Amino acid sequence: MPVRAAGAESGTGIPKSPSETMEELEHTCPQPRLTLTAPAPFADETSCQCQAPHEKLTIAQARRGTPVDRPVRVYADGIFDLFHAGHARALMQAKTLFPNSYLLVGVCSDDLTHKFKGFTVMSETERYEALRHCRYVDEVIRDAPWTLTPEFLEKHKIDFVAHDDIPYSSAGSDDVYKHIKEAGMFVPTQRTEGISTSDIITRIVRDYDVYARRNLQRGYTAKELNVSFINEKKYRFQNQVDKMKEKVKNVEEKSKEFVYKVEEKSHDLIQKWEEKSREFIGNFLELFGPDGAWKQMFQERSGRMLQAFSPRQSPNSSPTRGRSPSRSPSPPWVINKTSPPSSPKAASASLSSMSEGDEDEK
Repeated sequence: MPVRAAGAESGTGIPKSPSETMEELEHTCPQPRLTLTAPAPFADETSCQCQAPHEKLTIAQARRGTPVDRPVRVYADGIFDLFHAGHARALMQAKTLFPNSYLLVGVCSDDLTHKFKGFTVMSETERYEALRHCRYVDEVIRDAPWTLTPEFLEKHKIDFVAHDDIPYSSAGSDDVYKHIKEAGMFVPTQRTEGISTSDIITRIVRDYDVYARRNLQRGYTAKELNVSFINEKKYRFQNQVDKMKEKVKNVEEKSKEFVYKVEEKSHDLIQKWEEKSREFIGNFLELFGPDGAWKQMFQERSGRMLQAFSPRQSPNSSPTRGRSPSRSPSPPWVINKTSPPSSPKAASASLSSMSEGDEDEK
Protein backbone atom coordinates (compact mmCIF):
# COMPACT_ATOMS: atom_id res chain seq x y z
CA MET A 1 0.00 0.00 0.00
CA PRO A 2 1.32 3.51 -0.78
CA VAL A 3 2.50 5.63 2.12
CA ARG A 4 0.14 8.52 2.78
CA ALA A 5 2.15 11.72 3.21
CA ALA A 6 1.04 14.65 5.34
CA GLY A 7 -1.68 16.66 3.64
CA ALA A 8 -0.03 20.01 4.34
CA GLU A 9 3.34 19.12 2.82
CA SER A 10 4.56 18.77 -0.74
CA GLY A 11 6.88 16.08 -2.13
CA THR A 12 9.92 18.19 -1.24
CA GLY A 13 8.88 18.72 2.39
CA ILE A 14 7.99 22.45 1.80
CA PRO A 15 4.52 23.62 2.92
CA LYS A 16 2.09 24.00 0.07
CA SER A 17 0.93 27.30 -1.24
CA PRO A 18 -2.68 27.87 -2.32
CA SER A 19 -1.62 27.95 -5.98
CA GLU A 20 0.13 24.58 -5.64
CA THR A 21 -2.99 23.10 -4.08
CA MET A 22 -5.11 24.26 -7.01
CA GLU A 23 -2.62 22.85 -9.51
CA GLU A 24 -2.68 19.43 -7.81
CA LEU A 25 -6.47 19.42 -7.93
CA GLU A 26 -6.22 19.72 -11.72
CA HIS A 27 -4.27 16.43 -11.96
CA THR A 28 -6.37 13.53 -13.20
CA CYS A 29 -3.69 10.81 -13.17
CA PRO A 30 -4.94 7.35 -12.15
CA GLN A 31 -4.20 6.45 -8.54
CA PRO A 32 -2.60 3.18 -7.43
CA ARG A 33 -5.08 0.35 -7.08
CA LEU A 34 -6.29 -0.05 -3.52
CA THR A 35 -7.79 -3.48 -4.19
CA LEU A 36 -6.68 -6.51 -6.18
CA THR A 37 -10.10 -7.76 -7.22
CA ALA A 38 -9.76 -6.79 -10.89
CA PRO A 39 -6.98 -6.98 -13.50
CA ALA A 40 -4.91 -3.90 -14.22
CA PRO A 41 -6.35 -1.63 -16.93
CA PHE A 42 -4.72 -0.89 -20.27
CA ALA A 43 -3.13 2.53 -20.82
CA ASP A 44 -5.60 3.59 -23.51
CA GLU A 45 -8.45 2.95 -21.09
CA THR A 46 -7.10 5.24 -18.34
CA SER A 47 -4.58 7.58 -19.93
CA CYS A 48 -2.95 10.31 -17.86
CA GLN A 49 -4.47 13.66 -18.78
CA CYS A 50 -2.74 16.25 -16.62
CA GLN A 51 -3.81 19.85 -17.07
CA ALA A 52 -1.02 21.04 -14.77
CA PRO A 53 2.63 20.66 -15.85
CA HIS A 54 4.29 17.41 -14.82
CA GLU A 55 6.99 18.37 -12.35
CA LYS A 56 10.21 16.40 -12.39
CA LEU A 57 11.12 14.45 -9.26
CA THR A 58 14.52 13.49 -8.01
CA ILE A 59 15.23 10.05 -6.60
CA ALA A 60 15.70 11.60 -3.14
CA GLN A 61 12.28 13.26 -3.32
CA ALA A 62 10.64 10.06 -4.52
CA ARG A 63 12.21 8.03 -1.71
CA ARG A 64 11.06 10.51 0.94
CA GLY A 65 7.50 9.98 -0.21
CA THR A 66 4.99 11.98 -2.22
CA PRO A 67 1.36 12.95 -1.62
CA VAL A 68 -1.26 10.37 -2.35
CA ASP A 69 -2.54 12.31 -5.33
CA ARG A 70 0.98 12.51 -6.78
CA PRO A 71 2.37 8.96 -7.01
CA VAL A 72 5.79 8.35 -8.53
CA ARG A 73 5.15 6.94 -12.00
CA VAL A 74 7.60 4.08 -12.58
CA TYR A 75 7.89 2.40 -15.97
CA ALA A 76 9.15 -1.14 -16.64
CA ASP A 77 9.15 -2.75 -20.07
CA GLY A 78 9.92 -6.14 -21.55
CA ILE A 79 8.73 -9.04 -23.68
CA PHE A 80 7.39 -11.12 -20.76
CA ASP A 81 7.15 -14.31 -22.79
CA LEU A 82 6.16 -17.36 -20.70
CA PHE A 83 5.52 -15.10 -17.71
CA HIS A 84 7.32 -16.61 -14.70
CA ALA A 85 8.50 -15.83 -11.17
CA GLY A 86 11.56 -13.94 -12.41
CA HIS A 87 9.32 -11.46 -14.22
CA ALA A 88 7.07 -11.09 -11.17
CA ARG A 89 10.02 -10.45 -8.83
CA ALA A 90 11.39 -7.75 -11.14
CA LEU A 91 7.99 -6.02 -11.17
CA MET A 92 7.76 -6.33 -7.41
CA GLN A 93 11.08 -4.52 -7.07
CA ALA A 94 9.93 -1.80 -9.46
CA LYS A 95 6.70 -1.35 -7.50
CA THR A 96 8.45 -1.08 -4.12
CA LEU A 97 11.25 1.26 -5.15
CA PHE A 98 9.40 4.23 -3.61
CA PRO A 99 6.81 4.52 -0.84
CA ASN A 100 4.12 5.86 -3.18
CA SER A 101 4.47 4.54 -6.71
CA TYR A 102 2.32 3.80 -9.76
CA LEU A 103 3.75 1.01 -11.92
CA LEU A 104 3.27 1.12 -15.68
CA VAL A 105 4.42 -1.94 -17.63
CA GLY A 106 5.14 -1.72 -21.34
CA VAL A 107 4.87 -4.88 -23.45
CA CYS A 108 6.33 -4.99 -26.95
CA SER A 109 4.21 -6.33 -29.80
CA ASP A 110 4.91 -9.46 -31.81
CA ASP A 111 6.20 -7.49 -34.80
CA LEU A 112 8.87 -5.66 -32.80
CA THR A 113 9.84 -8.74 -30.79
CA HIS A 114 10.21 -10.99 -33.83
CA LYS A 115 12.22 -8.28 -35.58
CA PHE A 116 14.72 -7.48 -32.82
CA LYS A 117 14.75 -10.57 -30.60
CA GLY A 118 13.13 -13.59 -32.18
CA PHE A 119 10.08 -15.80 -32.15
CA THR A 120 7.94 -15.95 -29.01
CA VAL A 121 5.98 -18.83 -27.53
CA MET A 122 3.04 -16.67 -26.42
CA SER A 123 1.26 -14.19 -28.66
CA GLU A 124 1.14 -10.51 -27.78
CA THR A 125 -2.48 -10.80 -26.63
CA GLU A 126 -1.54 -13.61 -24.25
CA ARG A 127 1.42 -11.62 -22.95
CA TYR A 128 -0.71 -8.50 -22.41
CA GLU A 129 -3.29 -10.50 -20.48
CA ALA A 130 -0.65 -12.24 -18.34
CA LEU A 131 0.72 -8.87 -17.20
CA ARG A 132 -2.73 -7.57 -16.26
CA HIS A 133 -3.08 -10.30 -13.63
CA CYS A 134 0.18 -9.57 -11.82
CA ARG A 135 -0.58 -7.99 -8.44
CA TYR A 136 2.20 -5.38 -8.72
CA VAL A 137 1.05 -3.91 -12.05
CA ASP A 138 -1.15 -0.81 -12.05
CA GLU A 139 -1.36 -0.24 -15.80
CA VAL A 140 -0.34 -2.10 -18.98
CA ILE A 141 0.88 -0.26 -22.08
CA ARG A 142 0.37 -2.33 -25.23
CA ASP A 143 2.66 -2.08 -28.26
CA ALA A 144 5.41 -0.42 -26.25
CA PRO A 145 8.38 1.00 -28.19
CA TRP A 146 11.66 -0.87 -28.34
CA THR A 147 13.64 2.29 -27.50
CA LEU A 148 12.14 4.91 -25.19
CA THR A 149 11.74 8.34 -26.72
CA PRO A 150 11.20 11.68 -24.94
CA GLU A 151 7.76 11.88 -26.53
CA PHE A 152 6.75 8.50 -25.07
CA LEU A 153 8.05 9.48 -21.60
CA GLU A 154 6.15 12.77 -21.72
CA LYS A 155 2.94 11.19 -22.99
CA HIS A 156 2.73 8.76 -20.07
CA LYS A 157 4.24 11.21 -17.52
CA ILE A 158 6.97 8.73 -16.58
CA ASP A 159 9.24 9.73 -13.71
CA PHE A 160 11.66 6.76 -13.62
CA VAL A 161 12.46 3.65 -15.63
CA ALA A 162 13.17 0.41 -13.76
CA HIS A 163 15.26 -2.38 -15.30
CA ASP A 164 18.25 -4.53 -14.40
CA ASP A 165 21.58 -2.70 -14.71
CA ILE A 166 23.11 -5.08 -17.25
CA PRO A 167 23.68 -3.23 -20.58
CA TYR A 168 20.98 -4.34 -23.01
CA SER A 169 22.42 -4.23 -26.52
CA SER A 170 19.77 -4.25 -29.23
CA ALA A 171 18.57 -2.33 -32.29
CA GLY A 172 22.13 -1.23 -33.18
CA SER A 173 22.83 0.20 -29.72
CA ASP A 174 25.20 -1.05 -27.05
CA ASP A 175 22.69 -0.11 -24.36
CA VAL A 176 19.11 0.95 -25.18
CA TYR A 177 18.79 2.53 -21.71
CA LYS A 178 21.94 4.67 -22.02
CA HIS A 179 20.11 7.97 -22.56
CA ILE A 180 17.74 7.16 -19.67
CA LYS A 181 20.70 6.62 -17.35
CA GLU A 182 22.30 9.90 -18.51
CA ALA A 183 19.06 11.75 -17.76
CA GLY A 184 19.03 10.42 -14.16
CA MET A 185 15.75 8.57 -14.68
CA PHE A 186 17.08 4.99 -14.43
CA VAL A 187 16.55 2.90 -11.28
CA PRO A 188 18.20 -0.57 -11.31
CA THR A 189 16.55 -3.81 -10.21
CA GLN A 190 18.06 -7.24 -9.56
CA ARG A 191 17.65 -10.27 -11.80
CA THR A 192 16.45 -13.56 -10.35
CA GLU A 193 19.10 -16.20 -10.96
CA GLY A 194 18.14 -19.68 -12.10
CA ILE A 195 15.03 -18.85 -14.07
CA SER A 196 14.36 -17.08 -17.34
CA THR A 197 12.32 -17.53 -20.49
CA SER A 198 15.37 -18.96 -22.25
CA ASP A 199 15.87 -21.50 -19.45
CA ILE A 200 12.27 -22.68 -19.73
CA ILE A 201 12.52 -23.04 -23.51
CA THR A 202 15.79 -24.95 -23.07
CA ARG A 203 14.05 -27.42 -20.75
CA ILE A 204 11.28 -27.95 -23.30
CA VAL A 205 13.75 -28.51 -26.15
CA ARG A 206 15.81 -30.89 -23.98
CA ASP A 207 12.75 -33.00 -23.13
CA TYR A 208 11.03 -32.56 -26.48
CA ASP A 209 10.41 -36.29 -27.02
CA VAL A 210 8.73 -36.62 -23.62
CA TYR A 211 6.39 -33.68 -24.22
CA ALA A 212 5.61 -34.78 -27.80
CA ARG A 213 4.72 -38.30 -26.64
CA ARG A 214 2.60 -36.94 -23.78
CA ASN A 215 0.63 -34.62 -26.07
CA LEU A 216 0.11 -37.35 -28.66
CA GLN A 217 -1.28 -39.51 -25.88
CA ARG A 218 -3.60 -36.67 -24.83
CA GLY A 219 -5.13 -36.42 -28.28
CA TYR A 220 -3.05 -33.86 -30.18
CA THR A 221 -2.36 -34.73 -33.81
CA ALA A 222 1.08 -35.10 -35.33
CA LYS A 223 0.35 -32.10 -37.55
CA GLU A 224 -0.42 -29.90 -34.57
CA LEU A 225 2.85 -30.97 -32.95
CA ASN A 226 4.81 -30.68 -36.22
CA VAL A 227 5.90 -34.30 -35.88
CA SER A 228 6.82 -36.41 -38.91
CA PHE A 229 5.06 -39.68 -39.74
CA ILE A 230 8.03 -41.81 -38.67
CA ASN A 231 8.45 -39.96 -35.39
CA GLU A 232 4.74 -40.24 -34.71
CA LYS A 233 4.89 -44.03 -35.06
CA LYS A 234 8.01 -44.13 -32.91
CA TYR A 235 6.40 -42.05 -30.18
CA ARG A 236 3.23 -44.12 -30.21
CA PHE A 237 5.25 -47.32 -30.00
CA GLN A 238 7.20 -45.90 -27.07
CA ASN A 239 3.90 -45.00 -25.38
CA GLN A 240 2.74 -48.60 -25.76
CA VAL A 241 6.03 -49.86 -24.32
CA ASP A 242 5.66 -47.48 -21.38
CA LYS A 243 2.14 -48.77 -20.77
CA MET A 244 3.42 -52.35 -20.73
CA LYS A 245 6.20 -51.36 -18.35
CA GLU A 246 3.65 -49.69 -16.10
CA LYS A 247 1.49 -52.83 -16.11
CA VAL A 248 4.49 -55.02 -15.29
CA LYS A 249 5.47 -52.61 -12.54
CA ASN A 250 1.96 -52.76 -11.08
CA VAL A 251 2.00 -56.58 -11.22
CA GLU A 252 5.38 -56.63 -9.49
CA GLU A 253 4.15 -54.29 -6.79
CA LYS A 254 1.03 -56.40 -6.24
CA SER A 255 3.16 -59.56 -6.15
CA LYS A 256 5.47 -58.00 -3.59
CA GLU A 257 2.47 -56.96 -1.55
CA PHE A 258 1.04 -60.51 -1.75
CA VAL A 259 4.37 -62.09 -0.76
CA TYR A 260 4.65 -59.66 2.12
CA LYS A 261 1.17 -60.60 3.35
CA VAL A 262 1.98 -64.33 3.03
CA GLU A 263 5.23 -63.86 4.94
CA GLU A 264 3.41 -61.90 7.61
CA LYS A 265 0.74 -64.59 7.98
CA SER A 266 3.39 -67.34 7.97
CA HIS A 267 5.25 -65.53 10.72
CA ASP A 268 2.05 -65.33 12.76
CA LEU A 269 1.33 -69.04 12.20
CA ILE A 270 4.85 -70.04 13.21
CA GLN A 271 4.64 -67.89 16.30
CA LYS A 272 1.30 -69.44 17.27
CA TRP A 273 2.67 -72.95 16.57
CA GLU A 274 5.66 -72.27 18.81
CA GLU A 275 3.38 -71.05 21.59
CA LYS A 276 1.15 -74.14 21.29
CA SER A 277 4.23 -76.40 21.20
CA ARG A 278 5.61 -74.86 24.39
CA GLU A 279 2.21 -75.26 26.05
CA PHE A 280 1.98 -78.92 24.95
CA ILE A 281 5.51 -79.74 26.14
CA GLY A 282 4.84 -78.02 29.46
CA ASN A 283 1.65 -79.99 29.99
CA PHE A 284 3.42 -83.25 29.05
CA LEU A 285 6.27 -82.64 31.49
CA GLU A 286 3.83 -81.63 34.19
CA LEU A 287 2.06 -84.98 33.71
CA PHE A 288 4.88 -87.41 32.86
CA GLY A 289 7.99 -85.63 34.17
CA PRO A 290 10.23 -86.72 37.09
CA ASP A 291 7.98 -84.96 39.56
CA GLY A 292 4.83 -85.23 37.50
CA ALA A 293 1.33 -86.12 38.57
CA TRP A 294 1.50 -89.52 36.83
CA LYS A 295 4.46 -90.68 38.98
CA GLN A 296 2.78 -89.57 42.18
CA MET A 297 -0.39 -91.40 41.19
CA PHE A 298 1.61 -94.54 40.35
CA GLN A 299 3.39 -94.50 43.70
CA GLU A 300 0.12 -94.09 45.54
CA ARG A 301 -1.40 -97.06 43.71
CA SER A 302 1.71 -99.23 44.34
CA GLY A 303 1.51 -98.46 48.06
CA ARG A 304 -2.11 -99.49 48.20
CA MET A 305 -1.34 -102.80 46.46
CA LEU A 306 1.48 -103.57 48.89
CA GLN A 307 -0.76 -102.87 51.83
CA ALA A 308 -3.35 -105.26 50.33
CA PHE A 309 -0.77 -108.04 49.97
CA SER A 310 0.87 -107.56 53.42
CA PRO A 311 -1.57 -106.42 56.12
CA ARG A 312 -0.27 -105.34 59.52
CA GLN A 313 0.31 -108.07 62.25
CA SER A 314 -2.08 -108.15 65.17
CA PRO A 315 -0.50 -107.73 68.67
CA ASN A 316 0.59 -111.05 70.30
CA SER A 317 -0.29 -111.37 74.01
CA SER A 318 1.05 -114.93 74.56
CA PRO A 319 4.49 -115.29 76.13
CA THR A 320 7.28 -115.98 73.78
CA ARG A 321 9.05 -119.29 73.79
CA GLY A 322 12.64 -119.64 74.68
CA ARG A 323 14.84 -118.86 71.86
CA SER A 324 18.42 -117.98 71.38
CA PRO A 325 19.19 -114.41 72.44
CA SER A 326 20.75 -113.52 69.16
CA ARG A 327 17.72 -114.20 67.14
CA SER A 328 14.06 -113.88 67.82
CA PRO A 329 11.71 -116.17 66.02
CA SER A 330 9.00 -114.68 63.96
CA PRO A 331 6.41 -116.24 61.79
CA PRO A 332 7.23 -116.43 58.12
CA TRP A 333 4.32 -114.26 57.11
CA VAL A 334 5.46 -111.29 59.21
CA ILE A 335 7.31 -108.67 57.18
CA ASN A 336 9.94 -106.36 58.59
CA LYS A 337 8.31 -102.99 59.29
CA THR A 338 11.51 -101.04 59.14
CA SER A 339 12.14 -101.81 55.47
CA PRO A 340 8.95 -102.57 53.63
CA PRO A 341 9.33 -104.16 50.22
CA SER A 342 9.06 -101.77 47.37
CA SER A 343 7.28 -104.23 45.04
CA PRO A 344 5.38 -107.56 45.08
CA LYS A 345 8.47 -109.36 43.73
CA ALA A 346 10.54 -108.08 46.60
CA ALA A 347 7.86 -109.24 49.03
CA SER A 348 7.87 -112.77 47.59
CA ALA A 349 11.68 -112.88 47.70
CA SER A 350 11.66 -111.91 51.36
CA LEU A 351 9.10 -114.61 52.14
CA SER A 352 11.22 -117.29 50.41
CA SER A 353 14.34 -116.21 52.28
CA MET A 354 12.50 -116.34 55.55
CA SER A 355 11.27 -119.87 54.83
CA GLU A 356 14.80 -121.01 54.01
CA GLY A 357 16.04 -119.56 57.28
CA ASP A 358 13.45 -121.49 59.25
CA GLU A 359 14.52 -124.69 57.55
CA ASP A 360 18.10 -124.03 58.54
CA GLU A 361 17.08 -123.48 62.12
CA LYS A 362 15.29 -126.81 62.14
